[in-house]
Amino acid sequence: MTQAMASKVWAAHLLTLFPEMFPGPLGHSLAGRGLKKQLWSLECHNIRDFATDKHANVDSPPFGGGHGMVMRPDVIGRAIEHLQDNLPDSHDIAFVYPSPRGRLLDQKMARQLSQKDGMVIVCGRYEGLDQRAIEHYQLEEVSIGDYVLSGGEQAAMVILDAVIRLLPGVMGKEISHLEDSFETGLLEHHHYTQPRDWKGLEPPEILLSGHHQNIAKWRAENARDITASRRPDLMAAYMAKKHLNTEDKD
Repeated sequence: MTQAMASKVWAAHLLTLFPEMFPGPLGHSLAGRGLKKQLWSLECHNIRDFATDKHANVDSPPFGGGHGMVMRPDVIGRAIEHLQDNLPDSHDIAFVYPSPRGRLLDQKMARQLSQKDGMVIVCGRYEGLDQRAIEHYQLEEVSIGDYVLSGGEQAAMVILDAVIRLLPGVMGKEISHLEDSFETGLLEHHHYTQPRDWKGLEPPEILLSGHHQNIAKWRAENARDITASRRPDLMAAYMAKKHLNTEDKD
């Protein structure tokens, strides 16, 4: 058993045909510093290592005909079972398959995943993974948006970045991410910094007042205005939740 698998450090395991793509962006900025500090760990496992024929084939034509190739369930099954056999029973690990058919990744899901002990991400290629493998291993299909990528690796990076920044110690001060977009159900308010006068434009005067209560009120109103104009769906959900909470207090 590897040290990363045995440790309680939040562990990311990638099943991929292109392990050289990692850590990629995850090796920089917040995620990269967290990786160096061993706040989380990353292991990439080449799916092709679990093929058994001399050509290391991982895909076959789809039953019923059609374009493209489908990733074989026997190959991916051996890869998943290898990980399962080496993960401690006490670890709560999410098994995720990035897919445009999946549940849309949001801040709530990212927080839920950050509270587990780690995650196994199966990165698909070609036309995707044989459905039997998805169902047999109960892979949670997760989408990062209504578009199609050439593979699951890019989506895996997005999912991991959203989760890793929420791990204890990665961002430093927890209050930073508690004010992010979606944490409160609203988009984030506008930000301003030096210089005070830039091209004849100045920040709202209230932000220079030093009156923290008024500043907080302005930011809250600004967040609501932005959300209402750009994401009316989020605003409707926010108002419905607020109304429900008000009824619960009555």
